[in-house]
Amino acid sequence: MAYIKGIFLEDIFKNESNGYTVGLIRIKETDTEDMNGKVVTFTGIFDDLKYKQVYKMTGEFVNHPKYGKQFKTDTYEIVMPTDTEELIEFLSSDLFPIGEKTAEKIVDRLGTDAINKIIDDPNVLVGIPRLSDKKILKIVKVLNDYQSTSKILMSLNKLGFSTKDSLLILKKYGSSTEKVIDKNIYSVIDDTDITFDEVDKIASGMGYLEDDERRLEALTIHAIKIITFDHGDTYLYFDEIYNYVSKHASNIDRETLEYILLKLSKLNKIKIEKDRYYLYEFYEAEHYIVNRLIYLNDLERRKLPKLDTKINAVEFLSDITYDDSQRDAIKKALNNNLTIITGGPGTGKTTIIKCIVSLLIDIMGINKNKLALLAPTGRAARKLMELTNTPAYTIHKYLKWDKDSNKFGVDEYNPNNEDYIIVDEASMIDTMLLYGLFKGTRRDAKYIFVGDYYQLPSVREGQILKDMIDSDTLDVIKLNKLYRQNENSYINVLASEIKNKELSDNFLNKYDDYNFIECRNDEITSLIKDIIKKALDKGYTEKDIQVLAPMYKTTTGIDSLNKILQELMNPPSKNKNEITSGEIIYREGDKILQLVNDPDNGVSNGDLGYIESIISSSKSKSKKNEITINFDGIRVTYTPKDFINIMHGYAISVHKSQGGEFKMVIIPFSPSYKRMLYNKLVYTAITRAKQTLILLGDVNSFIYGVNNDEVELRKTTIKELLEIKYN
Repeated sequence: MAYIKGIFLEDIFKNESNGYTVGLIRIKETDTEDMNGKVVTFTGIFDDLKYKQVYKMTGEFVNHPKYGKQFKTDTYEIVMPTDTEELIEFLSSDLFPIGEKTAEKIVDRLGTDAINKIIDDPNVLVGIPRLSDKKILKIVKVLNDYQSTSKILMSLNKLGFSTKDSLLILKKYGSSTEKVIDKNIYSVIDDTDITFDEVDKIASGMGYLEDDERRLEALTIHAIKIITFDHGDTYLYFDEIYNYVSKHASNIDRETLEYILLKLSKLNKIKIEKDRYYLYEFYEAEHYIVNRLIYLNDLERRKLPKLDTKINAVEFLSDITYDDSQRDAIKKALNNNLTIITGGPGTGKTTIIKCIVSLLIDIMGINKNKLALLAPTGRAARKLMELTNTPAYTIHKYLKWDKDSNKFGVDEYNPNNEDYIIVDEASMIDTMLLYGLFKGTRRDAKYIFVGDYYQLPSVREGQILKDMIDSDTLDVIKLNKLYRQNENSYINVLASEIKNKELSDNFLNKYDDYNFIECRNDEITSLIKDIIKKALDKGYTEKDIQVLAPMYKTTTGIDSLNKILQELMNPPSKNKNEITSGEIIYREGDKILQLVNDPDNGVSNGDLGYIESIISSSKSKSKKNEITINFDGIRVTYTPKDFINIMHGYAISVHKSQGGEFKMVIIPFSPSYKRMLYNKLVYTAITRAKQTLILLGDVNSFIYGVNNDEVELRKTTIKELLEIKYN
């Protein structure tokens, strides 16, 4: 590994969130070739680099195809200057409260070992003209901080931490870093986003044994986090934890794990209740949620005057007639403090939301600022806004989520002030998200949850909507009447049949809005292409058409389908710029799926957009390849480090489609999907279709998925706690 030592000149680019920096350094020394005095470009993860400070960087020289020779930095350290010129330049920099003349006087008196002499005995500065006690203290503090920072970073790097992780640790613990690491290296897991696996590897190199108590504590917490996330649970049983831990600590016996769990309980990291083991935050969240639900449910209901007359007014304005069940749902939603409205597609959920919003704003004159329309995803929030012509937000945006700290800016100490909260697509809400939402709103704010009980549950832990409804203790309006679009429509009927697992032979018939095309597995991709070509000829746009699949791999998986569909829907063209990232080609006009929440740029996990422009690194200001994607008017620019956050969106997973609707949905069914097919996934997939639904492939795989209800039930406590309260 090579090194360079030199004076930092300037940043060309710096990512403030992760410290990735491209900069210039004037080399004074290197072990590779004679480059003294030359200015070179360097890259890497850095803390705040100081102008004219000397740094030593280890790494390697690389030849970038666009930028030429660069030094790719793995680790770095601050180097205190040792010659007269460097010392004067350093001491007269903006870091210190003195100018060049005073710096010269210091060096004249103390020589080239000035810095070490000052650190050893600050009194050596006493008597230098224009150097007050206050300035001396400042100089000593800066030098001590610099020396300490460099030493700590070097120490962490030598242990095996990356520079990025070293900076995270340093920012968290500061001068106490070495004490924390010496006492228990695993403690960094609690205070940073560094994973157990990363820390465990380094700890092993430091001599930690497999059965070290500190390791077992961290491993146990890690095990609970992994299992609860994988299964969607909020608590576990002892055997589940033991089976995982024993695979990674072979000598542990049950008694030792029981001891570790009791210790973690005393540290308030977990909660043990009967035979259940919770991460403390889940236990706290579930009880907080239940207490709020009970409070709202027991709060005195008010009966709004002349509500039927007001509903009649909305009917007149909207040219619509509500049936008895819809009117009942609307009145309960407005009179109750807590209401849950559930139903499948075509049962009138959106009609009811639209009426409630119109009643509140247009008829009752409620200020829009007193109403919050929320949804778990950006796509669902936009749909809600289009439906009601009223601003709607993702829950994360409403609560001012910060992705770096993973915390909400709105909480119980600084709550929002709306009177009414309407939450759509409530089946997607997880435990911690509702916990944050309840904490971020007034205690007496009225809540209306709207969602489909039979859709997929949240990706993260919990099953909020299901638990609230299954408790049979809260006011739930179940919409069962199906409003068919016409006599030859079938999508909503099929959804009802799938939900009830009562599939009729009609699913093989062709309808105005539906068709199942039987074909062999090797015919699926070519048939999808034919269907899309015909749809485009009939006037559908690329934006109208969405392919959904349950798996990423296999020949009919999402990854393979995206490559094929890109060639069909956005083939190469001299008029379209494109770039390659690994095996993926991004091209102007491509359909793109956002994979993570990005509140800073206003886009959410699951949002779909189109590549508006691609600028190569040779032409961009950042000197990096840039992809600009338009998400329904929101433009976001991505550089290579961000490409992990996007993928092609011609074919997407059923989970990523939640909260959205598409005019045409195409869903292949392959025997290779079988282990991923189950009732709620099939139901959720087909209910994404707004106008046209095309199923194709293996009929038996489809039938299997409809009838397969063998999905592991989630272990949660909300339903039970509500039942205990009211029964």
